[in-house]
Amino acid sequence: MRWKAGLVSILVVLFAGIEEGQGLRASEPSGVYHAQLEQARQLEKNGKFLQARKVYENILASKKEVPGLKEAARKKIGQLNVKIVHSKLETPESDLYEVAAGDSLYKIAQRFGTTVALLKRSNGIKSDVIVPGAKLKVLNAPFSMRVDKSDNILTLQLGGRFFKSYRVSTGKNNSTPVGNFKINMKLENPTWYYAGAVVPPGSPDNYLGTRWMGFDLKGYGIHGTTFPESIGKQESLGCVRLLNKDVEELYDLVPVGTSVRIKN
Repeated sequence: MRWKAGLVSILVVLFAGIEEGQGLRASEPSGVYHAQLEQARQLEKNGKFLQARKVYENILASKKEVPGLKEAARKKIGQLNVKIVHSKLETPESDLYEVAAGDSLYKIAQRFGTTVALLKRSNGIKSDVIVPGAKLKVLNAPFSMRVDKSDNILTLQLGGRFFKSYRVSTGKNNSTPVGNFKINMKLENPTWYYAGAVVPPGSPDNYLGTRWMGFDLKGYGIHGTTFPESIGKQESLGCVRLLNKDVEELYDLVPVGTSVRIKN
């Protein structure tokens, strides 16, 4: 099956070229998708993120199986979704809310099941001060997470639809629990308490990395790591590990109460 391995390599180069703004040659094995890919690249370059996302979604929904293509399209969709949700761009998953007297970012975040960090990011707000009458973009659909232990992938969904996927590390010896959980606490730069030791934030011995999102099952949660080489493997102590940059992105998106489903 050498041709499949070769085609996957070509697709990696192909999508790298898209991100770097390079053109595509129809003579390449994936040339059948040349028009769609070039269209998506141009749309994204021109800031038309919703239209670009739709093109990639069409590729993902295609019945044609080209090794590596759909995986690459899924990655691009995830990148675009983050750009979209971090912008003021209105989408089917968002509404405009008019700030009322007595409102605060915290109250609005609680009301709409989102985070203060996301409210500030998506509305270009630098301070915590908001004024009555201002219009804020808010999400009208909840985030949820699915963790597949078999391939060490966390899939983030918005309103039940694919949003983005992240590579993770799950527990060695199958120690990550399966089932349905809720995020019940969130901490930035957490202290790690383990086996009687107190490991401060920033320590290379602090396995939690830069963020902690605890489950409603004591001792388990989603966190960063000081061992990036463990990502993609079953090497954690039972929790779900992400790269620090990924867990920081996720932390700002999902509020306390977010559902997490873990399966083997």
